[in-house]
This record gives sequence, C-alpha cells and structure tokens, in this order.
Amino acid sequence: MMEEQGFDSLPLSQSLPLSQDSFRQLWETVVTPSISTIPHEPISVNDVEYAMNHGPMDMLLMNEQVLTEGFNENLFELPPEMSAQDSVTPPASTVPVTTDYPGEYGFQLRFQKSGTAKSVTSTFSELLNKLYCQLAKTSPVEVLVSKEPPAGAIIRATAVYKKTEHVAEVVRRCPHHQNEDAAADHRSHLIRVEGSQRAQYFEDLHTKRQSVTVPYEPPQLGSEMTTILLSFMCNSSCMGGMNRRPILTILTLETPEGLVLGRRCFEVRVCACPGRDRKTEEENNTKMQNGTKQTKKRKSAPVPDSTSVKKSKSTSSAEEEDKEVFVLNVRGRERFEMLKKINDGLELLDKESKTKSKVKQEFAVPSSGKRLLQRGERSDSE
Repeated sequence: MMEEQGFDSLPLSQSLPLSQDSFRQLWETVVTPSISTIPHEPISVNDVEYAMNHGPMDMLLMNEQVLTEGFNENLFELPPEMSAQDSVTPPASTVPVTTDYPGEYGFQLRFQKSGTAKSVTSTFSELLNKLYCQLAKTSPVEVLVSKEPPAGAIIRATAVYKKTEHVAEVVRRCPHHQNEDAAADHRSHLIRVEGSQRAQYFEDLHTKRQSVTVPYEPPQLGSEMTTILLSFMCNSSCMGGMNRRPILTILTLETPEGLVLGRRCFEVRVCACPGRDRKTEEENNTKMQNGTKQTKKRKSAPVPDSTSVKKSKSTSSAEEEDKEVFVLNVRGRERFEMLKKINDGLELLDKESKTKSKVKQEFAVPSSGKRLLQRGERSDSE
C-alpha cells in the first residue's frame, strides 16, 4: 500500500506536488558561504531579485566585489575620545624628586602677600618656602612661564612627606574627613583643584600615589601669569592622616604624554591659624640661626686657664669675700620672712664675733710669759 511505503523508497523520477524536490536534492543545491564572504551591509530587495534571476554564486561574487571596493582601513582604530593617553595614567616614580627645576619654559610659582594677621586663611613664607592655610580653604597659586608650553600641557599637584623615614608612605586624608565628604570619587585625595570642571584625579597603579591635574591655560590679556586654586582637605595634625608629619607639595608642568617640563616644590602646613603659626615659626627660625652663630663664636674663643683662676682666688682675701653682696629671688611671702630671719640672725652673730675680737685685743696676754694680774691680786715684787 502507498501509506506503508517511506519517502526513500519512492523513485527519484517521481515528482512531488507543487514542484518540490526531495530534501537530499535540495541540500545539494545549497552552497555554504565562507566567513570572509559575509556581506557587511544588510541584503536589499534588489539583491534578492538578482539572486533569484542569476543564482547564489553570482550574488556572492557581487558581495565580495563590494567588500573589496568599500573596505575602510580605519575600521579598527579607536575614536579620539578613547585614546590611550586619556585612559592610562602616566607612571609615577617611587621616590618623587623634590628639587626645583624651571626647565626651558622657566616654570615658576608665585604666592599672594597676605601677611601674618590672624584673619588670613592662607599665607606664604618666603623665608621658609612654606604655605600656611586653613582646612578646605582656597589657596591661590600663580604660575609663570617664560614661553608658551606645548599644546595640551597640564599642571599636576602631588603631596609627599618631607622626612626620609616617611617619604615611602602615601599622603592621604584621615578616615574622619573621608567619611564626612560626599565626593565618593576622590574623597581620599588631600589636594583638590577648585574652580575648574576639567580637573582629573589619578592614583598610580604601582606606587598608589595620588595626584590631581588641570590643563594649563595661557594668561589672559594684560596678565603675565595663570592662577590655579588649590585646596587642602585635611589638617596637618589629623590622627590617621598626616599626624603632624610635614608634607611637601610638588607642582609639575607636563606634556599630555606625562613628560615633565618643569618642577616646583614647597612645604605646606594646614592649621587653624595660618598667620600666627607662620609668625611663630619664622621667629623660631631666626632665633635658631642667631643661636648657632653665638655657639660658634663661643667655641672659637680661648678657654681660660684654670691655674690663673686658682691664683686669683688665692690672692683674694677673706675680707673681700665677706663684703660681696648676693641677690636671691624668693617666691612667696612666708618663705621670704623665714629667710630674712635667718639672714638677720647671721648678721647678729657676725656683730657679736666682731665685738669679742675687739675685747680680746684690748686685754691681750703679755708676751715673755708673764701672767696677767686679776683684780685684787698682788705681784711678787710687792
């Protein structure tokens, strides 16, 4: 019966309804395209009509010709906003250099003269090369160059510890101020740049040092310098942060690739009263310098001979020593009265001893062994 026979037992010459061939014949007519010949554009209606009229091989040849003619060589290049120099942070040295280097562009810094009044929020000491500022208060820094830097130059600010035993540690904010800050991206950074939306904060992958950069802007018309606004977000005395350890701020002029063109360094103290602390430290520094000069003079002076001192002491008489007057500073009324009584008693003893010595001199014993006659006695000659 026809129902019991399978499709494979049917003769190949027998045609199926609606002009359909067998599955095996249909599969043999299909040509699988290679990966390199896959079209890069969607197939249009005209391409389908062309394939129905000319066959699939002609369509593949046509697509290969289109790929060869319209291939874009810049297809695998990154767009400008995702270039490597913007996405990769330039590496920082393990021990940052803190010496000044003006470079060929004459990179210099200048600070405003604020004085030492108690009301100032930021002041700079040229004697100590040190900036005194309050917490989270803006400190203007003027940048000067002798000639225009390359296009795209940046200014980088980095904080490091001043002493050698702490220079390997990273300067960070204390945990207390970090938790209070709402800026989640750079809440651990000590230095911030205010007034610029183009400031970027970096942390080196190897040394973990933190820095902030801002593009260099040429001076405005009629001015010779560019001003950047720095803000320090932690006190120098904060526990868990700087913890009274002195820090240095390094400002570098760099190319977009990270090449240093100039460097300036200065010490920073973040405190509650910058004017008072600056005045105190300048006075102490002046006294210390004067003290070192005096000690050098004393060392160079000849030492007095001990034998001459002994001779002078031996020649001085006891009477001259008794005539010397000494002044004693006594604290307290009761103690003064007590010492005064002791002194009065000693003075009285001195007077009595002097009177006794005078009496002895008046009734001196006669020489040549004769005995002094007492009242009522008679001599042997009588």
